Amino acid sequence: MLFLRHRWLAPVLVFLAGFLPCHEAPAAGFSLFLAPQTLRSDEATLIWDKPEGAGPGLAYEVLRDGRPCGETRKTHFTARGLAPEHAYVFTVRARAAAGTEDPGDRTESNGLDLRTRSPEPVVSVLDHGAVGDGRTLNTRALQAAIDACPPEGVVRLPAGVFLSGALFLKSDMTLEIAEGGVLKGSADPADYAPFIRNRFEGWEMDTYASLLNAGTLDSAGPANVRNLSIRGAGTISGGGKKLSDAVRAEFPGVKGLRSRGRLILLMNAENVEVAGLTLEETPCWTLHYIYSENITLRGLVIRSDVRNGDGIDPDSSRRSYIFDCTFDTGDDCIAIKSGKNPEGNVVNRPTEGVRVFDCRFERGHGISIGSEMSGGVRDVLIEDCVAGPLLHGLQIKATEERGGFVENVTVRDCSLRQITVYTKLPYNNDGGAAPVPPFFRDFRFENIDLTEADPTKPVIVVNGFAAEGHRTRNVSFRDIRLPAGAKVTVDRAEDVTFAQVTTPEGGEPLYEIIRSERVKH
Repeated sequence: MLFLRHRWLAPVLVFLAGFLPCHEAPAAGFSLFLAPQTLRSDEATLIWDKPEGAGPGLAYEVLRDGRPCGETRKTHFTARGLAPEHAYVFTVRARAAAGTEDPGDRTESNGLDLRTRSPEPVVSVLDHGAVGDGRTLNTRALQAAIDACPPEGVVRLPAGVFLSGALFLKSDMTLEIAEGGVLKGSADPADYAPFIRNRFEGWEMDTYASLLNAGTLDSAGPANVRNLSIRGAGTISGGGKKLSDAVRAEFPGVKGLRSRGRLILLMNAENVEVAGLTLEETPCWTLHYIYSENITLRGLVIRSDVRNGDGIDPDSSRRSYIFDCTFDTGDDCIAIKSGKNPEGNVVNRPTEGVRVFDCRFERGHGISIGSEMSGGVRDVLIEDCVAGPLLHGLQIKATEERGGFVENVTVRDCSLRQITVYTKLPYNNDGGAAPVPPFFRDFRFENIDLTEADPTKPVIVVNGFAAEGHRTRNVSFRDIRLPAGAKVTVDRAEDVTFAQVTTPEGGEPLYEIIRSERVKH
């Protein structure tokens, strides 16, 4: 049970208020709210919007019952050491950091009232016969511990390596993996049988189960698993390439690729937290959630080296908060999806309200929206992130056949290597075409450092669709710093604005603008 007396709709309304172009700042100054499913007996994780018009160099002071309890330069904070069943009021003060202009000028958030939970009962997997020797298959013992967990209880996996096949989590529980603990996925496909219904590459289909599974797939229905946490300082390590290769050998061709499970799979889930863990050795996508809402993913280290080794895939889901995560992946670091034509057009469940902040992208194909986005994607905020040499940088991608839309995307206060808006992909385009091409519109890019980009290829690419009325439109770039010799290309777009886009010499990049209208620079 979540105890909030202030703004129970905050995760819905405040998220949108934080970055839509036409919002008014709240009277309190800026909005503070609780990250979904992070309230426990002894801690809570807070998230807040930046004050309106905030520039670099802000510091934040967190107050508990009017007294300082922490400082940070981030827009999130975990308050620890709280007393169970106790009421608290949190506020956040924003001020310019020391050495910057007006260091004494302060703005304060709303007050957030919350009450911590009762102490959580603990179930040890050892009491159900689990053995952490890295050799014993513990699937039955671990599932027995999960099944025995009382409401709001914790299933605790201690130090050791616990080998397992597919596990199925339930509502109102926490799976906690202690420091030094490893939940290790088997490399035998038989340990993930029988097949279950889920979604991969935009289509609903039957595949092997994942290592951790929660919920059952229902494209027309509400959540059927709720209030779930997967957390700790340990590791979830899947069957990796060995498992992937085994499934592909069992089912040659595309069926083998599409029959693999994930590391963590959430379906029709509501109020879920995955926090603090290292996620590695996935046989396919790492963390995939479908038809879900109110998802908090924080403090994760995600590593993969496998075909289709995406990091996080929000899929036809609402209100996602992804922060303080590090990605080193064999495919897209984050890929925001909503189904594939024609099925995705019929299901018509968009992904909306995705907030990605304070993340590090060290390796991978991209921070991506698409390519499966036939149900639509809207209201995405990416801020305070640092990306290394990703294959395609930050990308919005689709094909003419997809249908759907991508709209209201804001990227700000980031260090990136490339920005690409693609409309012709050379892969994953085997579905029947939608009635009309997609719509790409309303993108904002602000205060972005691209100086480490490779200037031998276009640093910014904005493409649109050939069909009448489907050009990419209403795109703005402001305060963008490019490397010397940078090139910007715009094709089939309209109402595109470049303001304060400069190279180190203070000049403009080389602009290549074709088949476009009302492009200003």
